[in-house]
Amino acid sequence: MAPERPLIDTDSDDDDNILDLGQESVYNRRRSRNEPTDYNIPAVADADADPAFNLDSRSKETSQYESLDYDVCENVLWRREQTKIKPKFTVRKDFSRWVISLQIGVCTALVACCINIVIEEVSRLKYGFLKQQVDENVLRGDLSIPYLYWSLLNLIPVVIGATLVAYVEPVAAGSGIPQVKCYLNGVKVPRIVRIKTLAVKAVGVATSVIGGLAGGKEGPMIHSGAVIAAGISQGKSTTFRRDLKILQHFRDDHEKRDFVVGGAAAGVAAAFGAPIGGILFSLEEAASFWNQSLIWRTFFASIISSFTLNLILSAYHGGSSFHYRGLFNLGEFAPLPFEYFELPIFMLMGVIGGCSGALWNAANSRINMFRAHALKQRWAKVLEAAFIAVLGATFACVMIYTINDCRPLGNDPTEHPVQLFCQDNEYNAAAALWFQTPEATVKALFHDPPGSHQILTLAAFVLIYYPLSCVTYGLSVSLGIFIPTLLIGAAWGRLMASFTVLAFPASSAFVSPGKYALIGAAAQLGGVVRMTLSLSVILLETTGNIGFILPIMLTLMTAKWSGDYFNEGIYDIQIRTSRVPMLPWHVEPEYQNLSARHVMARPVVCVRLEEKVQYLMDILKNTSHNGFPVIEDGDDGTRVNGRLIGLILRSQLVVILKHSYYQESSRFWESTVSIETFRDAYPRYPAVEDLHVNAHKRSGKFSVNMEMFMNPSPYSVEEGTSVPRIFQLFRALGLRHLVVVSSENRVRGIITRKDFLKHH
Repeated sequence: MAPERPLIDTDSDDDDNILDLGQESVYNRRRSRNEPTDYNIPAVADADADPAFNLDSRSKETSQYESLDYDVCENVLWRREQTKIKPKFTVRKDFSRWVISLQIGVCTALVACCINIVIEEVSRLKYGFLKQQVDENVLRGDLSIPYLYWSLLNLIPVVIGATLVAYVEPVAAGSGIPQVKCYLNGVKVPRIVRIKTLAVKAVGVATSVIGGLAGGKEGPMIHSGAVIAAGISQGKSTTFRRDLKILQHFRDDHEKRDFVVGGAAAGVAAAFGAPIGGILFSLEEAASFWNQSLIWRTFFASIISSFTLNLILSAYHGGSSFHYRGLFNLGEFAPLPFEYFELPIFMLMGVIGGCSGALWNAANSRINMFRAHALKQRWAKVLEAAFIAVLGATFACVMIYTINDCRPLGNDPTEHPVQLFCQDNEYNAAAALWFQTPEATVKALFHDPPGSHQILTLAAFVLIYYPLSCVTYGLSVSLGIFIPTLLIGAAWGRLMASFTVLAFPASSAFVSPGKYALIGAAAQLGGVVRMTLSLSVILLETTGNIGFILPIMLTLMTAKWSGDYFNEGIYDIQIRTSRVPMLPWHVEPEYQNLSARHVMARPVVCVRLEEKVQYLMDILKNTSHNGFPVIEDGDDGTRVNGRLIGLILRSQLVVILKHSYYQESSRFWESTVSIETFRDAYPRYPAVEDLHVNAHKRSGKFSVNMEMFMNPSPYSVEEGTSVPRIFQLFRALGLRHLVVVSSENRVRGIITRKDFLKHH
């Protein structure tokens, strides 16, 4: 993911030359180039010979990402379990889902509260100390000392956070939203939902915000909620090697995905105090597969998350009523009336936000492509983050020292007003923009009274913070993009209000700087992330102004349309640049008139219903495939062109071989084996290298009967089926493998999600 960082650090080749290929060249390209895909391995020509495999030569980048098994394997073991299930168990299982959703909401809120309190308390000490240093040293005429202190107080926490991300868990970098989006689309991103990732994410976010980087803690809360949901729902921790022996029935990708959806929504609710916005965010940006029963549980988790956070933060601040619906608290907005002739102005601001967002995305993607190639060493990534932290303090000091924007003391809500070169009972408005966290600055820009900032102050702040945030997003730190984007938009939104009043003095009667700051923030954020529905509801719930929803929606729609003319949203750019095999909403135009035979991978590595242990060990060691069609022998007695009777997964074969479920010894294990054996191994199945199969069992005398373990009804299509139809099957059913067969049900090829993506 280049704009933020790759999901996994890899080198990437330039595939821009294939974007213009037509439909005919797609087919020719797949036939002519030796591009290894999931099943591009020669089949065995001789039934008794060793398999003639090519060594797995898939690129490191491609092999990092595999699909999740959202399709339930309805094998004999699964059906045997279903016959034993009683109605009481079904009720208990549904009740468990609600209890888990409750726990997800509470735990997500607790993590958010811990991060918020740490940032708030440490930032108060930091900016209070800096204010004291400025006040003392300005009289001495030596302002280099506050600058050195500021640089040091930025440097130390940023180095701590960057070191944790670079050396302990690189996948914790950035906001984590693209990774969660890929996971819910069906892509298995390594280490995405581990507890170690959550720990590094939480500490990294706190240190990054305290270090003054241009970022916020709200975006990473979505990733944190997803990790919490994935952990709680499994009743075990592979990191701590603890199994509580509970919730075994939720140990599969299908169930885990549903809980991660709720966790992502709970993260949005905790970040913005927007439960409905959390559901819509999961629906619009994250979840590719949705069902009705999931809506209420997700909504319940979001409400619990928002309520728990509100309760804890309100009690912590000593409030008698609830005023902290989310981490990002915009404050109480007065009613925001608008005139209908302002709507074109708001749409113009949407166009400006869309264009500036597209420019931001383009610049950020190029910076991070350079960063991915030039800064590969971990220590270099830490040094880069430290340099940006000091650079931010440098630009802030230059702006504060050179712009003498003095305002009467008492009009500014900041906790640490700095006098600097101003007269008594005055404060420096330029310093007020920097001497607090970015969230507090956004709130100030929304609520500061008219005339609180000079035009020069706001213009200089935008010119500094815009490129600074662009360079920051992609560092080896845990940070989100929501807050800096809102901050940039709020600043130029107030600028727009000032210019409007200067050009039309009579407009001061209805032009409110806070109102235009809100529109500017929405336009800038919409131009960067390209969200419409969920972002509209999030801003609506955050501000509490239902009457202002029309201007916000118009602004977001125009921002998205104008930005989409140039490029994609930042998260989609990250995913595409990292070459993650994520399915888009629609198949690429060049695939419209193709059929299954044009995109399928062939020949296919197949297994017989009764297969030798030696062959199974060979295909596991020499291929990286995750599914193998189970066939009856072909006409010539080989595995080529056999009739499809099932599908067996790599994970199943590994567990089978580990527990020695051989046909020859079936009388010892057949009556005791159950699907729980496979669930206990989930999600980190044993590696093939860890299997210890002695030479006697690999000599050809031992075999495995697939009938009990395979999926007897895998999805398959005839080789003449159109690609758009196949694509809809993948999108609607969340498939991982689709077998292509002839009219006689003989295996001709296999299709995975990577076959729909032209850069794979």
